[in-house]
Amino acid sequence: MAIRELKVCLLGDTGVGKSSIVCRFVQDHFDHNISPTIGASFLTKTVPSGSELHKFLIWDTAGQERTLKKWVKELKEHGPEDIVVAIAGNKNDLGDIREVPMKEAKEFAESIAAIFIETSARNAVNVEELFQKISKQIPPLENPDVESTESFKLTRQPAPSTRRCC
Repeated sequence: MAIRELKVCLLGDTGVGKSSIVCRFVQDHFDHNISPTIGASFLTKTVPSGSELHKFLIWDTAGQERTLKKWVKELKEHGPEDIVVAIAGNKNDLGDIREVPMKEAKEFAESIAAIFIETSARNAVNVEELFQKISKQIPPLENPDVESTESFKLTRQPAPSTRRCC
């Protein structure tokens, strides 16, 4: 089975729950007293996706005081052509005290062809689904038997022979 590494960078303002989303996804844990990220942290998780394994290499950045629209503009200008953009409307457990109405967020996501999903890291709502949706946007390898720079194939090695050669 081929393993493909997917580089994920979580971007967003301070306090939106980036670290909580990663912690819920990787460790299935929520910390009510999580400390703000300084610089960035790095975590990984490997999940099955069709006939492949997707290893998420997740960079959790410190919050930046920039809007989502500026991040998207930077990604579109300087990112790879086949980039997958996903927008998580986190903290949906807070109900009416949300900062961005769901309709507005969904319309923006559609306008930039991004995945949109409402999540709650606290209540474990749609966090796994967020990463599954990202996985589904990655096209499968055309020939999984051919090794590439993005994947490698795991195979069983034959048991070592006990016979000695002369």
